[in-house]
Amino acid sequence: MGTPTTDPDRVLKRLALVLALTRLGMVAESLGRSFWPLWSLAFSVLAAVMLGVHETLGLEVIWTLAVVLGAGALALLVRGIRRFHMPTAQEAFDRLDTTLPGRPLHALRDQSVVGATDAGTQALWQAHQARMAETAGTARPVQPDLRLQRLDPFGLRHIALLALAVSLLFGSAARVASLGELQTSGAGAVAGPSWEGWIEPPAYTGKPALYLADQPEGPLMLPQGSRVLVRLYGEVGALTLSETVSGRTEDVPSAAAPEQDFSVTQSGALSIEGPNGRSWDVAMIPDKAPQVILTGVPEVSGRGEMSLPFSASDDYEVVQGSATISLDLDALPRRYGLKLAPEMTDPLTVALPMPITGDRDSFEEVLIEDFSDHVWAHLPVRIALNVEDAKGLSGQSAVLETALPARRFFDPLAAAVIEMRRDLLWNRDNAGRVAQLMRAVSHRPEEGIFDSETSYLRFRMILRRLENMAPYGLTDVQRDELAEALWDLAMMLEEGDLGDALERMERARDRLAEAMKNGASDEEIARLMQELREATQDYLRELARRNMEDGDPSEGQQQLSDNMMQMNQDDLQRMMDRIQELMEQGRMAEAMQALEEFQRMMENMRVTQGGGGEGEQSPGQQAMEGLAETLRDQQGLSDEAFRELQEQFNPDANTGQSQGNQGYSGGDGRGQAHDGTGQGSGQEGQDGQSGQTPGEGTLADRQQALRQQLENLQGQMPGRGTPEGDAAAEALGDAGEAMDRAEDALRGNDLPGAIDEQAQAMEALREGMRNLGEAMAEQQQGQGQQGNEQARGNSADPLGRSRGSRGPAGTEEGLLQGEDVYREARELLDEIRRRAGEADRPELERNYLKRLLDRF
Repeated sequence: MGTPTTDPDRVLKRLALVLALTRLGMVAESLGRSFWPLWSLAFSVLAAVMLGVHETLGLEVIWTLAVVLGAGALALLVRGIRRFHMPTAQEAFDRLDTTLPGRPLHALRDQSVVGATDAGTQALWQAHQARMAETAGTARPVQPDLRLQRLDPFGLRHIALLALAVSLLFGSAARVASLGELQTSGAGAVAGPSWEGWIEPPAYTGKPALYLADQPEGPLMLPQGSRVLVRLYGEVGALTLSETVSGRTEDVPSAAAPEQDFSVTQSGALSIEGPNGRSWDVAMIPDKAPQVILTGVPEVSGRGEMSLPFSASDDYEVVQGSATISLDLDALPRRYGLKLAPEMTDPLTVALPMPITGDRDSFEEVLIEDFSDHVWAHLPVRIALNVEDAKGLSGQSAVLETALPARRFFDPLAAAVIEMRRDLLWNRDNAGRVAQLMRAVSHRPEEGIFDSETSYLRFRMILRRLENMAPYGLTDVQRDELAEALWDLAMMLEEGDLGDALERMERARDRLAEAMKNGASDEEIARLMQELREATQDYLRELARRNMEDGDPSEGQQQLSDNMMQMNQDDLQRMMDRIQELMEQGRMAEAMQALEEFQRMMENMRVTQGGGGEGEQSPGQQAMEGLAETLRDQQGLSDEAFRELQEQFNPDANTGQSQGNQGYSGGDGRGQAHDGTGQGSGQEGQDGQSGQTPGEGTLADRQQALRQQLENLQGQMPGRGTPEGDAAAEALGDAGEAMDRAEDALRGNDLPGAIDEQAQAMEALREGMRNLGEAMAEQQQGQGQQGNEQARGNSADPLGRSRGSRGPAGTEEGLLQGEDVYREARELLDEIRRRAGEADRPELERNYLKRLLDRF
């Protein structure tokens, strides 16, 4: 790098480009300040012409505007010229120098007038010059000041620029040339032949409308069904329209009709003949039928839900689809109860799930349905999928011949009951045969066939009803009632007690072990592993329920043999995950060993009673239980409000639910809980201090009673003054406000708004319970570890988890454990998606369901 020069002349020469750019910026400033009104006017006029404003005006008006605008433009040009000032080189030099510290450019031009013979003075002067030269070397072009706010306070230049941008997007530059075609007579302009036209593709294509005059002559690609609108102006007959794209043969208007409207149904020619006429060769883009294919084989879960994956595509979008299931009588072995002709032969039709968001031109989905209680369950059927696009074209998949996937019953008696139920639904003339079989099964049954007196009595009661009805012929209502009773009996026999759950778990383990020994496919092993997970979940749930029923809920706990080791559900989950990981890695010997260890651990499990006595609950525990009851009541009230919302739009929306049921695990003691346990959670008739929704009456009155119950609990809250206690009080205050808003919404008959507010109240209650739990934990921490261990022992369930299937109140423990919860969540989400995709449901209900999908 060379040494910077200190010669003033050489420094100034190096700054020549910087000075030139600075001067150019000053020229731009002067041009903008002088001529901005002129170019604003030019932009406005050009935008008006491109948008075709002049085509709607008479010739006299156009000439008047032309004269006025021309005079205005000339005046603005003269004004701009008079105000324009060409900056000089010295002005640019001065501007650049003012931006530098110490005015170094003028300093470089200065000459020393004293001390010319003094060496010290000269040395000082040279040092000064060198410093100024160094500063001048850092000079950069001065940015021009193009701001015009002071001269244009109303932003007229921006309005003109916006109008020009709009005309470029929606106007046509071809209209500028039409200014030269204006006639010299206003009457001639009106009567002269002219035309305009538009092309509107179908809305479902998503393509924009086209202005026909902007389309160049030659090939023109248009979607099938595009609407063409042409208007002819001037003397009738001066312009005519000819086309071969509509395929019209009847009611064809005259070629010289002033307005013509038709749709494109085939490829052909389109031309406007006469002055300024145009012609196009139209190539129609046909609307192809949608396609749907099956991407996998049907799979069935342990609970009987069929999962059938498929993919659908269309050139634009698929709007709806359905699956048609028909009975394959030719492949059916006609024996026993199937010898008679079936009463039901009409195909089943279920709607295919459609994507809630995103494009529908190509997508993959899974049809999930449960046909376990259908008469065709496990019988050979043909499944065909059909999809439809917006034009009404349809496409069908290849027919899949398979046995209708459904739930499998492993209990021999339950399987027999299901087969007799099938025969009764197949043809009611089988009633006598079914009655004989039921009497043979229940006549002096061997020990172990019926697991309890309850199941035997229900079996005999169904038999007695069937024998009383069969001689007179079963009506549809009677047949359906008997079928429902048989289904409930089979479910009780299959899942009703701990022994069956253990048997299913052992059977699932044996099948998995057999598949591993025989080298089954990865898909089969994965399915059997999932079956083992579900059977284990059912066994653990039944084990916990049995322990709660047989012993004191405050004392029962599960211990393992010998070392009394407690094992929680996460340990079982990790063990099964390890087994699956070993199988995926091909280490079958180690997987078999781990599976045997898992089996021994489950077999060693036994139910015992805890040794803790009945202690008096602390205020914190009482408050926690009260909040838990309030939360359950609020959940039940919210579910009941949701059912009322459904019934407003679909009176049959609650068909199949338990009579008198009020709430999802809520409304204690009223009907069967929805969580599958079959148990209510309280006694009907308790007062407002219980966990039950207080009082009777409207939903709003019960919501008000819940709010009062929460206020009473807030007065008993411990932990005040601590951060956790204050946080709990704040959260419960938010819950109370949400309850107030929910009550107002209920009184205003705004059920969707009330449900949203109730959801916020429940979330605030959970937050308050979590904070209260933390506050209680802080208090217990100071009372010694022994009390904590005793409390944990007394609150453990048979697997060492906290009491209850949903964890201790105020915590999230146990809320999201195991495959069972994920499966139920998936089922609920699929049901919401299915209902949201049904076009025949009311718009208000579908909007609410979509809000649920957006939230979760």
